[in-house]
Amino acid sequence: MPSTDSGSIDRETNRRARQAALENVVPGDAEPTSLVSYVSHGRLLVIGEETAGRDAIARLQGHLDPWLWIPGPGDPVRRDRDRQRRVEGGSPAVTGNLGQFTVTVGEGGIAAGPDRLLGERGGRFDLVLDLRSAPSLSAPILPVGYYAPRSDPAALDAALDELPEMTGEFEKPKFFNYDASICAHGRSGIPGCTRCIDACPTQAIVSAGEEVTVNPYLCQGGGSCVAACPTGAMTYAFPKVTDLMAHVRRLLDAYSEAGGKGPVLIFVDENSAERVQARLDAGLPPEVIPVQVEEIGSLGLDAWLSCLAYGAAGVVLASSAETPAPVTEALDAQLEVAGALLAGMGYPANAVQRWSADGAADAGEGPEVHEGPLLNKAARFTVPDEKRTALRLAINHLHAQAPAPRKIIDLPSHAPFGEVRVDGKACTLCMSCVGQCPTAALSDGAGLPQLNFTEWNCVQCGICARACPEDAIELRARFVFDSDARQTRRVLHEEQPFFCVSCGKPFATQSVLDVMKRKLETHWMFQTEEARRRLEMCDTCRVKDMARAEFSKGRDSH
Repeated sequence: MPSTDSGSIDRETNRRARQAALENVVPGDAEPTSLVSYVSHGRLLVIGEETAGRDAIARLQGHLDPWLWIPGPGDPVRRDRDRQRRVEGGSPAVTGNLGQFTVTVGEGGIAAGPDRLLGERGGRFDLVLDLRSAPSLSAPILPVGYYAPRSDPAALDAALDELPEMTGEFEKPKFFNYDASICAHGRSGIPGCTRCIDACPTQAIVSAGEEVTVNPYLCQGGGSCVAACPTGAMTYAFPKVTDLMAHVRRLLDAYSEAGGKGPVLIFVDENSAERVQARLDAGLPPEVIPVQVEEIGSLGLDAWLSCLAYGAAGVVLASSAETPAPVTEALDAQLEVAGALLAGMGYPANAVQRWSADGAADAGEGPEVHEGPLLNKAARFTVPDEKRTALRLAINHLHAQAPAPRKIIDLPSHAPFGEVRVDGKACTLCMSCVGQCPTAALSDGAGLPQLNFTEWNCVQCGICARACPEDAIELRARFVFDSDARQTRRVLHEEQPFFCVSCGKPFATQSVLDVMKRKLETHWMFQTEEARRRLEMCDTCRVKDMARAEFSKGRDSH
């Protein structure tokens, strides 16, 4: 954190400016665009060894409709005792969410007589308390209604306190929107981007061929899928990034109008808010302005860089021990890209950083961020909901005032920016890559034998390289700061057209013909000079030539 004895910063003025900004600028009341509903009737399954299971049920008696499953060797058998419904044996597996948990046992997850074992509702439960050391579900964020304390007495007490309240009807926002038309997950069975799947802490996102599907009942708004998505196919629906950034701009404007200098935005969610406030009260510099968000994982490059363009001297993402590992991993991967972009313009690489809010409030340690303004003039653009446009606006504004800009920089291999390189000796201009590119970064020559590339559209998903039958494509993560160069289509490879030997019309390239001849040289249909010559004809002339040959053959037979 900036030192407090600098003569360039008036701490008392900044303190008053922060107070004025926080008092006068309040977030708008965002309303969720749609809701996800749960219904729980209180049917509870407790899984664990007998003593622990019976003790847990005893503490819940009268509140819920409990069942006990005691795992063990052999097939499961129902053995009710002391008016307690129970199953002994087998190893039950659980899937689902509040009100819709399914319990199966047996090879391949096939239920072993669920009606006989578990009554008329079979393997359906509203709530699950899994007391095993290795529970069925192990996502960093467990589904609503599933409790797995893993031998932690405090976690067990918390679960037993909460379970009686988990009956009735519940609603939560549908946090995400998904646009499959711009998703780079796959094409024609060729795998591409998996960033959202890898980053999801609830395991709510799964592959569905060329697209992904998101289970809205498992999704709990972690937002790391949105931050990780390179195309903007996954967006945060509640709240929208454009609404959050409008609030940030008003906050920074109010701070500046009150005479404040060098504001540092620290984004906090429910997990870290209390600890961050304690740190602020203990004496973190007054330039630090807290901004409450649903989840810190929901903010990505577009939001961070927009904050800097709006005049923030730094952006800090406050995490805590409760922040799921996939979220922090996704954030750290993007922070590496952000640092490279900022350094490539001459700004401090740590102008955007993650900071752990854990620890004693009086420790006095904070994130080390840049002191004083980064820019001479703050941006006034409105951050759109379209991610790539927001990135372009922010980067262009930062680059226009960059202290030491470079033309081109290399980026980490996982960055969503870069170029496609083509081996001209191997490429046959078959256009397989063009047909599979999900972002129109690659295009054909509109009748000319050439392969074109628009770098700004490329998200480095790798589908083109996997689609190329000649292994002629490789990717390079980088960033070109010249906006025109990024957005201008350029030729990657071109050849002179090959002209039909019959009619003279251009229809292919010499390299395509060479590959065809090589692959068909042992084929029984192309063992004569006449048949091989047809490969050098356009489709129309080839059909005509074959028809003439058949006609001549029929006439000679008579």
